[in-house]
Amino acid sequence: MILLTALLCAPGRAAEPLRLGLLHTLSPAPLYIAQARGYFRDEGIDLTFRFFNAAQPIAAAAVAGDIDVGVTALTGGFFNLAEKGTLKIIGGALHEEKGYQGSAILASDKAFDAGLTSVDKLPGHSFAITQYGSSFHYMVGRIAEARGFDIKTVTLRPVQQVANMVAAVTSGQVDATIAIASVAKPLAAAGQAHILAWAGDLMPYQITAVFTTPAMIAGRPDVLRHFAAAYQRGVADYRAAFLRLDAAGHPVVDAATDAAIALLTRYVFTGDPDARRKILDGVGYYDKGGALDVVDVLNQLRWFKAQGLVKGDADPATMIDTQFLPTQ
Repeated sequence: MILLTALLCAPGRAAEPLRLGLLHTLSPAPLYIAQARGYFRDEGIDLTFRFFNAAQPIAAAAVAGDIDVGVTALTGGFFNLAEKGTLKIIGGALHEEKGYQGSAILASDKAFDAGLTSVDKLPGHSFAITQYGSSFHYMVGRIAEARGFDIKTVTLRPVQQVANMVAAVTSGQVDATIAIASVAKPLAAAGQAHILAWAGDLMPYQITAVFTTPAMIAGRPDVLRHFAAAYQRGVADYRAAFLRLDAAGHPVVDAATDAAIALLTRYVFTGDPDARRKILDGVGYYDKGGALDVVDVLNQLRWFKAQGLVKGDADPATMIDTQFLPTQ
């Protein structure tokens, strides 16, 4: 490994190209930090971001060979591809964690006034998701399991886009939905919706994960190891900037936080005068070292299969490769 690092980073030697597929949102923040601080370059990698507008196209791009590594939500569509042996999950990314405000369960003002004041009261109400098989669908299902009610008692309304989910709640067309903190908090402050609970307080959840293809693992494993090393440095910086809590459980905001925000605005909220607040409201939890919550990934697959959204019968262990990044 020492020899490979020396060769990859030797003066005059071309860096190894690596194409990373991701959403152009705040959620992959540690990767932005690692790129901005040159951690991938230090590992001899010439990393290129390939931005997408939805999760499923990222997985499809990896299968097609258009990207080498991806980071996105684990959906029913993702698992259907992984069941065919075309994708491998190699690490963790955004994670719902107790005590950290990631995704909020929101109630419309109309529904809240009519009695929808807790997640236990969701049965009999409508709930906006993007589509069946999405991460939002899974989250509602797991919330139902956690609170002891049947998801069939909730009327799911697929509205295709996250923006439509939020609009449906603020307009009162549906009773509830899920929104990230940077969206949920301003809505609640403006009296346009009500936060019933934070998903991380109800259940652990590996929202997004790092994945690649079996061909990449077989053909370029050392490049993936160097990618993982740079990614872990980015995660460490991100945790130091955003995930420290004081004695009262409040986030610590200091010079390290502001330095990280300055890097992130190269990629998201660029030129937005309210960027600092949006980033502080929207940062999510990452486990130390980019660790993968294997138990939850297997729970996700179990749940999607139970809903008939994943059809295969492949061994779940074949979809995960733990040689590059740690697990919980």
